[in-house]
Amino acid sequence: MSNYIKVFTGDIIIAQRIISDLKKENIIPVVKDQTDSGLIPIFGSSNSILKQVFVHKDELDKAVLAVENITSELQS
Repeated sequence: MSNYIKVFTGDIIIAQRIISDLKKENIIPVVKDQTDSGLIPIFGSSNSILKQVFVHKDELDKAVLAVENITSELQS
């Protein structure tokens, strides 16, 4: 993973939007769950609600612009 840089950590819904926009820019992101270690709740649902989005370091500048556009749009 040394060639990949994290560009976003956050809610799964926002992460999905970022992933979609990155793919439109021909950037293939790597997505990881940010899970807590420990027991899974009895209900069987995962306690992973945060996603981490990584991109290859060669695509970082383009990816950061896309992430900034989405996050600023959502804050407006």
